[in-house]
Amino acid sequence: MINKIWASFIIIGILYSFLTGNIDTINQEIIDCGKTSLDLFLAMFPMMILWSGIMNIAKKAGILEWLSYRMRPLFRIIFPEIEENDETLGYIASNLTINMLGIHNASTPFGLKAMKCMQEKNKHKNKATRSMITFLVLNTSGVTLLATDIIAVRAMYGSKNPTDLIFITIIATLINTVLALIMDRILWKADQKHESK
Repeated sequence: MINKIWASFIIIGILYSFLTGNIDTINQEIIDCGKTSLDLFLAMFPMMILWSGIMNIAKKAGILEWLSYRMRPLFRIIFPEIEENDETLGYIASNLTINMLGIHNASTPFGLKAMKCMQEKNKHKNKATRSMITFLVLNTSGVTLLATDIIAVRAMYGSKNPTDLIFITIIATLINTVLALIMDRILWKADQKHESK
């Protein structure tokens, strides 16, 4: 569906440029976008390598595992259906802890493993469990305390203090996550009432 929407935007834009005689603008934008994308990639790449390296060191040193372990009681409250010693809770904790540190690519394997474990224990394979939906909601809400990608973009465009948004990011994350969890619980309870009728 998303592909169709983007394809329609592109087609409409090209047709409009033909009708208004601005086809040269399209050509220039394609060239400019290619250059801008390359510049952005080259600016962000060193930052992402640095943070990925730091995360790798933290993982091998056991820091991420320690953080995940410390976060387990919180995730145990958020995911009451998952048993305390279940490996799924470890994958969820690792995924969300790494996401909080802004290394979203590194968190993906843990997220996939968590979903796989939850699906294996799912009695109704064609319907997502409450925990699966909550986990998806948390990932979609963008739990981030240290937005390394945004810091890299700000540094690339010459920000004097690219890290000054960390406090704002923390506040936005807290509000966003709390609201997402509240909505998740409200909709889940509404669904339970609907099923019981």
